[in-house]
Amino acid sequence: MNQKSLIEMILLASLWGSSFLFMRIGSPELGPILFMALRTLTASVFLFPLMVLKKQTSSLTGQWGKMFVLGALNTAIPFALFGYAVLTLSAGVTSVLNATTPMCGAIVAYLWLKDKLSPGAIFGLLLGFAGVYFLVSDKLHANADAIVLPTLAVIGATLCYGIAANFTKHYFSHVKPLALAAGSQISASIILLPLSLFFLPNAMPSEAAIYSVVFLGIFCTGLAYILFFRLIADLGPTKAISVTYLIPVFGLLWGFIFLDEQITESIIIGCIMILSGVGLTTGVFSRWRK
Repeated sequence: MNQKSLIEMILLASLWGSSFLFMRIGSPELGPILFMALRTLTASVFLFPLMVLKKQTSSLTGQWGKMFVLGALNTAIPFALFGYAVLTLSAGVTSVLNATTPMCGAIVAYLWLKDKLSPGAIFGLLLGFAGVYFLVSDKLHANADAIVLPTLAVIGATLCYGIAANFTKHYFSHVKPLALAAGSQISASIILLPLSLFFLPNAMPSEAAIYSVVFLGIFCTGLAYILFFRLIADLGPTKAISVTYLIPVFGLLWGFIFLDEQITESIIIGCIMILSGVGLTTGVFSRWRK
């Protein structure tokens, strides 16, 4: 990996890690549905002109039915679930739970596409989900009723991502990544915006909540997608996806610096278990050895 790609990967991880910080700020004021509808709308306004400039709009012709399915699975549903989860869970914990996405993708690929799971991958799944329990164990003992549903919401979101990844592989392998990103964000906006009208806030949101929408939509979604596409082009998808391992680091760091969130021993151990499980499940460790 050259220095340019390394810098871009660190920047991408910092952006995606900060998304949980902005969700933690904006979601309580605007509500999960409205907040995420504004996020996808902002990202759509940012990405659509880029898709037009790159002349990729024609690749979505006749694909909008499936694109709405992808927009729901890859954006609308998981974004809303994350928006709900951060009402209770810290930004750092949510970012670590988000790292289970490749594990869920492996399970979906096994059940749907009949991909094989090695004994090491199966052990990785068990280790990763044990890490999920360890991550929230101290909070479960204190107030289980308030923690279980938000934790399941994040796992549900990562499961949606896993289904969406395999759905994309099955139906959209011929479509350019930028067109996929723009199409999925536009579809998600069309899904979420009508629903958000039922969840309008009673009071005008603060400047911090409004700024969090703007930064989340432009930088953590639009710009982050562009960086991710560049990494895929320069390094290939296998190496580019290793950004997953850096996101929890920044999620925990930003939560600690800006929201005064505590990084406990159980969070660190749970994070290590989850990332180790992801590495075993996806075969990253064996590829690194080679």
